[in-house]
Amino acid sequence: MLPALRISFAAESDIPAMAALVNRAYRGEASRQGWTTEADLLDGPRTDEADLRQLSAAPGATFLLARTAAGELVGSVYTKPEAPDLYVGMLSVDPTRQAAGIGRQLLAAAEAQARQAGFTDVLMSVISVRAELIAWYERLGFQRTGEVQPFPLHASPSIPKQPLELLLLRKMV
Repeated sequence: MLPALRISFAAESDIPAMAALVNRAYRGEASRQGWTTEADLLDGPRTDEADLRQLSAAPGATFLLARTAAGELVGSVYTKPEAPDLYVGMLSVDPTRQAAGIGRQLLAAAEAQARQAGFTDVLMSVISVRAELIAWYERLGFQRTGEVQPFPLHASPSIPKQPLELLLLRKMV
């Protein structure tokens, strides 16, 4: 059974908690409690407060947050219009709560946002060597576009441990 969550838009005051959540989900020892860790692929934080503020400042961009009934932040996802698609990225779920349907609910909320804004597709990028994560997105209806992008070394506090590239995935909504 999926947990009852409250999905809402992030506010400026949420940024410190969001940065902590994203970094827990992707990097360091805490991330190893879940299945989405990138700790073996990249060193350094996944993001920081300045990065989240910059992402939020893009026209039409937002973060959707998932909170428990008690108000605990357990997940987030970034959305940004990139015509003709709504870009969806940085899907993060607290590592101790992964595999409970939180990520699925956040993606459904992002897809609903895309439909309401008149987009027909959502687009995302995933590190190409993340086979288990790509397979999860494919089970949710995402398809590989065949497009590959270089890993953005200049736009991230992350330090790759090996050469990386991003695969683009798209889903009709």
